[in-house]
Amino acid sequence: MNGTPSAAVTLAVSRVVKVTVTEDTLSVDLEDGRTISAPIGWYPRLAHATPAERANLQISSAGYAIHWPDLDEDIGMEGLVLGKKSTESPASFARWLEQRKQRQPPSAG
Repeated sequence: MNGTPSAAVTLAVSRVVKVTVTEDTLSVDLEDGRTISAPIGWYPRLAHATPAERANLQISSAGYAIHWPDLDEDIGMEGLVLGKKSTESPASFARWLEQRKQRQPPSAG
């Protein structure tokens, strides 16, 4: 194709209908029949979460984002469809991880 495109590309994002989080994958089923999957390592808070924390999620009322209240994590469908990893800075994640360690009760030894 030569020249400059005359129209901007518009991303069509479908609504979330189901979310599955395993030890290594985040999978989101969309209303249009697609399933989008990404490595859980792209989202460090999910990667460090317990199975119960991963399961405690909320699909936004509009259906275009997922929120994990226990983790203070939000993932929008546009970013997921485009293959964008978490943009949280290493410093921010380190602070979150430290606060998380302080909240956990000491393990019985």
